[in-house]
Amino acid sequence: MTPLSVAISPCPNDSFIFGAWVLGLTASPAGRDCRFFWHDVQELNQGAFAGAWDVIKVSAATALNLGDTYTILPCGGAFGLEHGPKLVTRKDFSGTPHRIAVPGLDTTAACVLRAALGGNFVPVPMIFHAIVDAVRAGDVDAGLLIHETALVHDRYDLALRLDLGQWWREHTNALPFPLGCIVARNELGTDLHARIADSIRASILHARARQDSVMPFISSLARELDAITLEQHIAAYVNEYSLDMGPDGQAALNTLQTLRDLS
Repeated sequence: MTPLSVAISPCPNDSFIFGAWVLGLTASPAGRDCRFFWHDVQELNQGAFAGAWDVIKVSAATALNLGDTYTILPCGGAFGLEHGPKLVTRKDFSGTPHRIAVPGLDTTAACVLRAALGGNFVPVPMIFHAIVDAVRAGDVDAGLLIHETALVHDRYDLALRLDLGQWWREHTNALPFPLGCIVARNELGTDLHARIADSIRASILHARARQDSVMPFISSLARELDAITLEQHIAAYVNEYSLDMGPDGQAALNTLQTLRDLS
């Protein structure tokens, strides 16, 4: 039987959610062999459009465009309750940012920024971990930070211009912020989809009960290496909606769909 291909990002919430499964601490769905791949979020989005893997972590904005080939699973995603992407500039920058570095044009972060700013900027796509240096060097006016770096922007002496997590709460009646979703290829069938979801939930529950068993794995992939930042990132994006997005999570996706269509 062909191994199941699973592609995720190296950010701490993904490695926490999938860590026990990757490390063989929990069972694979239906006894299937699995092959895991790690890519930047925009590479994952592009891979999903190309049908590159069976199971993929993608930006929620991208997940909404994949209905013909992939199904959004009810678990494993990243929904922010208080935090979200951060728009930052150099502290000496004045005026309105025009050229803004974004972590991929298909990301939820870029989609919501377009809605928040009315699309009045030029997006400059680049890999997420290059954005801080681009802002500090003056290559762009501002940068949109995601993953754990968004939690520590002050560490890089950057000024916060817009907190998209706060903007989302104020404009959606405090719905959870749908940043990423897990999608599974439609042709796998609903039974295997359910088994994959069970494996994801089992992996999360194992990591919660035995966090020490997955933290070395998480640290090996993270960009920000201090333990406090990693724990803050996991706490920010691994929550009840990671186990089951439920009706509030679906309402958040519907709202994101509306914002995307309007922007």
